[in-house]
Amino acid sequence: MGYIIHPRIIPDTVEERKYQMTLARDCLNVNTLVVLPTGLGKTIIALYITAVTLRDGKKVLMMAPTKPLVEQHASVFSDLLVHTKIGVMNGLMKPETRKKVAEESDVVVSTPQSVANDLENGMYGMEDFGLVIFDEAHRGTGNYAYVTVAGHCTRGIRSVGLTASPGSDINKVEEVCRNLRFLRIDVRTEEDPDVAPYIHDTYIKKIEVNMPKELLDIVEMLKKLLDHYFIELSNLRLTKENWPPSTTHMLMIGESVQKRLRRGERSLTLYRGLTVQSICIKILHAINLAETQGMSSLRSYMTRLTDETQAEKGNKGGKELVARKEYLDVWNMVSGSRMEHPKVSKLMSLVSQILNSDGSSKVMVFTQYRDTCDVLVEKLSTIEGARVGKLIGQSNGGLRQKEQIEILEEFRNGTRNVIVATSVGEEGLDIASTNAVIFYEPVPSEIRTIQRRGRTGRKNDGEVFVLIAKGTMDEVFESSSKKKEDQMRSRLEKLNRDLSFSFGESQMKLRDF
Repeated sequence: MGYIIHPRIIPDTVEERKYQMTLARDCLNVNTLVVLPTGLGKTIIALYITAVTLRDGKKVLMMAPTKPLVEQHASVFSDLLVHTKIGVMNGLMKPETRKKVAEESDVVVSTPQSVANDLENGMYGMEDFGLVIFDEAHRGTGNYAYVTVAGHCTRGIRSVGLTASPGSDINKVEEVCRNLRFLRIDVRTEEDPDVAPYIHDTYIKKIEVNMPKELLDIVEMLKKLLDHYFIELSNLRLTKENWPPSTTHMLMIGESVQKRLRRGERSLTLYRGLTVQSICIKILHAINLAETQGMSSLRSYMTRLTDETQAEKGNKGGKELVARKEYLDVWNMVSGSRMEHPKVSKLMSLVSQILNSDGSSKVMVFTQYRDTCDVLVEKLSTIEGARVGKLIGQSNGGLRQKEQIEILEEFRNGTRNVIVATSVGEEGLDIASTNAVIFYEPVPSEIRTIQRRGRTGRKNDGEVFVLIAKGTMDEVFESSSKKKEDQMRSRLEKLNRDLSFSFGESQMKLRDF
């Protein structure tokens, strides 16, 4: 095994992989979005191009969406770069402190909002920087802070983006490239010949469960209530013909009504339409929880909904919904039941088997909702030998980023061997060798699916289990994610050809000028 040789990288520490070096050198030639599966060393690519930029006498800014990711990157750079001052910045620091870090450091690793705010306020500039690295670059759309930072970068600053999956929506990928000034997309997958030797097998298994009658009855009652309000929306002429009452449909209706209101249109139809649309979204969410999560999550949601409507300024649609007899009938069934979704017992059995088969095994369980996360932590903690931790985001009384880092460290060192995580555990974090990843439910996003799956098979073979409730939105989401993932590479290749053509044209114009 050979090692990367560079005067700024500690000798005999970083394995040299041909695909990483090829990607890194291409990034140094032109602004590039690198698409590389999780666990194949995007950080090493960042490390090498950082070392080259430092040798050329320029500073480097690397940004990541969360503080744990920032800490992780800073740790890697500190361990592997020599004669380099690494500075860490985040939103908890005073702007004056960040200014000092930015001015005194060779490499700045930061959350993007901190940098964006400082640049907008003129705390420091980008003139000393030769390279900006955007980790999880697929976030660079809309008004996300990456876009602001990119707007402050001069032409001479190299831009590099890293992501495991930019998504199948070519318009969004194009927006990312435009916003962050990428002129090229470089894609590698597990099938590429220069990558394949470093891939560990990941076995994906779907586990289907049947919905129990009690939950099916609740779903049926909620669907009848949904039909009542959907018919009203149709009578108001706000629905799309032949479209089912889905969440996507409801969001489109809400956007259409809001546009009409912004244009100055005022009518009882529009105001009533917004109320009914809001009610439909609430019912759809309740149906989804009943089908894919279980009784505890549904009960928690209905409790919050009732509590919110009792507030003086409670949502009008919510007040109407919780007063309906059909809703109260559902609540009586839900509040009196102690039954859980069959996924729970299946999950417990699966985790128990994995841990019993190998005492050193580590398992990550992903779920969409915090309520479900709490239920699963409680249930899995009863398994002999399971040392369970919870990994959730900061908002609404969640875990502070310091606590998230501690949980991950406990997972790495074996103090915990099971982690139940929401989406905060999906993105980028270098989680220690994980034997199995379990999706409590499929997610319709190919980006999130790829990131979840990438938590295993990093240093050894791994297994991915996807729990699916038959006849529910689980099946729809699983199919949707797979279809989007299949579309992604071909669309990226086409966009890369378009970007290369545009770049070539612009270079010709510059020469002619």
